[in-house]
This record gives sequence, C-alpha cells and structure tokens, in this order.
Amino acid sequence: MIREFFADYSADLSKALSGTSLDRFEEFVCLLESAYKDERQIFLMGNGGSASTASHIACDLNKGLSFGMQKRFRAICLNDNLPMLMAYANDVSYEDVFIEPLKNFLRPSDLVIAFSGSGDSRNVLKAIQYANSQGAHTVGLSGFDGGKLAHIVSTPIVAPVHDMQKAEDAHLILCHIIFQILRARMSQSR
Repeated sequence: MIREFFADYSADLSKALSGTSLDRFEEFVCLLESAYKDERQIFLMGNGGSASTASHIACDLNKGLSFGMQKRFRAICLNDNLPMLMAYANDVSYEDVFIEPLKNFLRPSDLVIAFSGSGDSRNVLKAIQYANSQGAHTVGLSGFDGGKLAHIVSTPIVAPVHDMQKAEDAHLILCHIIFQILRARMSQSR
C-alpha cells in the first residue's frame, strides 16, 4: 500500500507539473528577470502552506540569487511580518492583511505574486485587485481549476490538480525550476 500510494502521488504531481502552461511559465520567468534588471519591487503572499511557499521564494530571491551580487532582487513577503499581519487582522479584517501593506509600498510596474492552492483566498484576491488598479503586474499560482485568482491576475499559473498538497508541491517545484533558470542566466551575464 505504501509503495502504491507513493507511485500514485508522484504520478499525480508529475501530471500537475506537465499540465502547467509553459507559455505562462516562461512569462513568469521573464517577469522576474525584468523586475531584477529594472530594480522593481517584488511582493509575495499566501495563506497557510502557500504562505510558507511565498516566504520560501522570497528567501530564494533575496539570498539564494542575490548573495554576492552587486545588483540584488528586491522581494518582500507580505505574510512574514506577523505583528503587522495580526494588527490588520485584529483591527481591520483578515481580508485586509495583504492589501494594507501594499498601500504603503506598491508602485506602478512592481510585481505582485500570489500563491493560493484554491485560488479563492479573499485576502489574496483583494490585494491582487488593488495591485491591478495601481498598475502592478500580477502573477497568481493556484491549483484545482485556478479559482477566481486565475481570472484576475495578469499571469495565471495553474497546476491542474484537485489536491491541495500536490498543488502546493507543484508551486514550490515550479519556483525552484525558475530559481535555477535565473541563476544560470545571471551567472552567464557576470
């Protein structure tokens, strides 16, 4: 049973990755590369396991790709400032925990990346709608059928799998592939 479960899980994850649009994936790589070259701010966010992915990718950009470089990525994970997040959740609403910090820092043409397994997290959707209204480029990584997020972002990345853990796994794997692509490109341009 354990080996069958392992094989089934791996096969489903592989289908989710291969079912992801390569055109949108390439667009995402180019957006990150452009944000780096133009020294634009990158904002990331997510809830639950997706919050961990957003935080992980911010670390990969800020340290993993930037360490030792004269020019560096400028990434902020909006769910990493726990006191601020809790203050907005308590004093305003949980739906505003991402939009309010964006109001402080977001500039037109910045890049806003949202992770949501379901694609229906209201606080993420509200922040993306705000970012769109301010002229930012928005990217949404979701699973299942993409949820509402896939319909409101500039660049939707949907891992088509109806399982939260596999969707979250796919998002992290896709971002790690991007990390390695960007590291290879940045090494060539040194």
